[in-house]
Amino acid sequence: MLEYKFDTQLLVEGRNLDEDDIHDDIMTNIKGDCLLVVGDENLVKIHFHTNEPWQVLAYCASLGEIYDIVVENMERQEEGMQG
Repeated sequence: MLEYKFDTQLLVEGRNLDEDDIHDDIMTNIKGDCLLVVGDENLVKIHFHTNEPWQVLAYCASLGEIYDIVVENMERQEEGMQG
């Protein structure tokens, strides 16, 4: 059984995005692991394992436009089913 079952990935397009601030905000306020925040001040890719992907989406939507959203259930994938 996985501790965090949803692999959550998306792009955020905005202004003055700061990778370190975004990383710290997510780690402080949303339970999960395997966080990657990569990009520049206008476009950031987020990858995060969590049980509450809607919180990641809500937070990221507050930063700018979100798109290319993928939320996969890793428990289903582990059992050989589509995530």
